[in-house]
Amino acid sequence: MVEPIPPITLPPMQDPDREGEWLQNTLQTWLDEEFLPEPVNETIAARAAQIFIRQRLEGENDLGALTIAIVTEMQSFDFSASFYSEFAIANAVSDLLLKSLGIDSCCGQ
Repeated sequence: MVEPIPPITLPPMQDPDREGEWLQNTLQTWLDEEFLPEPVNETIAARAAQIFIRQRLEGENDLGALTIAIVTEMQSFDFSASFYSEFAIANAVSDLLLKSLGIDSCCGQ
């Protein structure tokens, strides 16, 4: 029988401003490097970080739930000036957080 993937729980938030700034900067760098640096990348990164921090302040520490929250709330964002979508942004945030925790997200590891 296949074992389910255990949930990933983030450590409690210590400094919301620092965590939000880190996520915004790291995500914007990823967006700029993945395709092209675009002015909208800064707005996308700021919005995703805002959603993430609000969710964390409300007590959400489960990475899967945070990813779904970002997908859901970014659906109202106008991505017409971007190469990205709400799914790409949520997945990038998840990958960046996993990497910051030392977890390899490649190939089901």
